[in-house]
Amino acid sequence: MKSEITDGQELPGVSISADHALPLVIRPSSTETELITWASTYRSAIRDLVHRYGAILLRDFISGSIDTFQLFMYTVSGRPLKYLERSSPRHEVSDGVYTSTDYPPDQQIYLHNEQSYNVTWPMLLFFHCLTVPAAGGGTPLADCRNIYGRISLPVRERLEERKYAYVRCLGTGLGFGWEEAFQTPDRSEVERYCQEHDIEYRWSGSRSLVTRQVRPVSTQHPVTGEWTWFNHLTFFNVSTLDPAVAKVLLNAGKDRLPNNTYYGDGRDIEPETLDELHAAYAAESVVVPWRLGDILMVDNMITAHGREAFMPPREVVVGMCEPYNSSIRS
Repeated sequence: MKSEITDGQELPGVSISADHALPLVIRPSSTETELITWASTYRSAIRDLVHRYGAILLRDFISGSIDTFQLFMYTVSGRPLKYLERSSPRHEVSDGVYTSTDYPPDQQIYLHNEQSYNVTWPMLLFFHCLTVPAAGGGTPLADCRNIYGRISLPVRERLEERKYAYVRCLGTGLGFGWEEAFQTPDRSEVERYCQEHDIEYRWSGSRSLVTRQVRPVSTQHPVTGEWTWFNHLTFFNVSTLDPAVAKVLLNAGKDRLPNNTYYGDGRDIEPETLDELHAAYAAESVVVPWRLGDILMVDNMITAHGREAFMPPREVVVGMCEPYNSSIRS
């Protein structure tokens, strides 16, 4: 996608580059351009651009600063959300600001849309680089509108009709415990959450919980009206794991996998279908290398994100904003 903006005239005080599909890069054109003042003045235009392009990279405005990062989020989008129904390890470093993930640095993280498996998810994501990786550690992005278009019509229609089921086995010793996933040690609170969020659940013994949630694979964006491939089907499928890791987990029993996905009716998704989905994500992947102070603003329903493996140190924090409920999802 080539930008219609070539000279920054729509946003005084900055220069805009859209030589690549993702992300739109915005830099200050003057030392007098102060980030928060500029963001407050052009809030509406910034939001229009992130919905149009899917992601905006703000570069060279500030050095790493959680306080300024928080203030930018408040200015453009409002108070960040708490991280609930967790599927990845992370910890809170400030109010509503979390480590992007605490996965080991030698592991890459597959492209995904944040919390698309929930009935409520954040519309906007904000990432901020506090420490540049020694090597690697870039953030892959992919335009899910293009992924939607790449998937063959028979596969897309089959998945849209049958939906997909996300099944978790919590507390088996192979992944998350249910206390961490739901942020409570109280079983009754977990049951209440599941009932309110359209999640089937079954307790297994004294420590284990199996959950199942059936979700759509695509949706229309509420602002642009465009269709987008918005799901965790590929991310959570065992086929996405390193083959050696997948073999170990499968040896313990398919019904004990920490995460896996199926058709909504419970049947396995064909390997050739998964191969096609993997190819669509790979074809659209663009890696964003980090520089100190970068702020990456992502429309979560348009753009999937991931993480390259890296050599430490690396510190990238994230905030999630603007809850959108699936009751108004197409």
